[in-house]
Amino acid sequence: MTSSLHRGPALLVGLALLAGCSPAEQDAAPPLADPAQALRLALLDVEAGGVVEIPAGRLDFDRGLSLTVDGVTLRGAGSDVSVLSFAGQRAGAEGLLVSADGVTLEGFAVEDAKGDAVKINECADLVIRDVRTEWTGGPSPDNGAYGLYPVQCEGVLIEDSTAIGASDAGIYVGQSRDIVVRRNRVEYNVAGIEIENSFRADVYENDVSHNTGGILVFDLPDLPVQGGRETRIRGNRVHENNTENFAPEGNIVGTVPAGTGIMVNANDAIEIVDNDIEDHATAAVLVVSYLITGRPVEDADYDPYPEAVHVHGNRIGRSGYDPDSEPLLALREALDGADLPSVLWDGFVAPDAMGPVLCVHGNEGATVAALDAPGGFAAPRFDAAEFDCTLPALEL
Repeated sequence: MTSSLHRGPALLVGLALLAGCSPAEQDAAPPLADPAQALRLALLDVEAGGVVEIPAGRLDFDRGLSLTVDGVTLRGAGSDVSVLSFAGQRAGAEGLLVSADGVTLEGFAVEDAKGDAVKINECADLVIRDVRTEWTGGPSPDNGAYGLYPVQCEGVLIEDSTAIGASDAGIYVGQSRDIVVRRNRVEYNVAGIEIENSFRADVYENDVSHNTGGILVFDLPDLPVQGGRETRIRGNRVHENNTENFAPEGNIVGTVPAGTGIMVNANDAIEIVDNDIEDHATAAVLVVSYLITGRPVEDADYDPYPEAVHVHGNRIGRSGYDPDSEPLLALREALDGADLPSVLWDGFVAPDAMGPVLCVHGNEGATVAALDAPGGFAAPRFDAAEFDCTLPALEL
């Protein structure tokens, strides 16, 4: 069954009946449902495998929408044409909440949601294409946390979409497996793209700019899924991610220094290759253990150390010229005001580490340092030979 807001059977029948009525009868006929209400009803009535169309124009909502039917396509006329506005939202934690498998979302925008813009929970075989999420007032801690937000999903494709203004992450994929994030534009979020506690993610050909941190790969404690690994970051343009961190107080993403291009926190088997990474005030690439946050680790199953991070074949522009970190500011002063190395590792090593934490080679414009965070930053190391190693290419 196909549900359509502007060509659906019910609406077409209504128009035909009005065409056969006299002017007086037309005046007495009940008004057609407004497009916003029609969309809400279509999402409730659609059958598995159906299509719900969103008309061109702006639809205003005062409460969130939900979709719980498998195999549905929700399709608009384009992410700058079909706009779902939640500026007046009074109820609901999200703009759109999806709890179903085999869903395709394409060709529409979600603006100014009270909470997350588009959340997809416990799904399989998800496609998001040409969807824009945006908080139109610019960066603010009052903005919703996440733009595009699949969590606990298997088989995720996010492509040709836009995310602007999230107070946590513009595109966030968490506790998920088999992920592709490609050809998206993300800007003015705290984190542009974040892959968290996930497995086998391919992040490529995205344009990532003006966030606090550009692309983040994290593994955090106290979550149902842990041990995130195997993320490849390739062929992206990551530039000018120097926006002041505007995350609400207490959020873990609030620890991300402004001016970070790519950041790996406690995740393993990460390949960073063939990216253009330029103009970052703190670091082009930052690799850290969760221990650097100073927060206690009470989860006995959690591994707080990164391992097997492979940075090679990238083109790296200026970075480290105005770091957003007290230890890094002190290090820059010790270097007589020189720019910091572009690839920085905090220096924490797992007691049972089986191989290198970080390999860096074949990058244009890259320098590298170990910061000695375990020793209070007292003895940083700058010898590139320490990191001149290779790791197998990821096969995703």
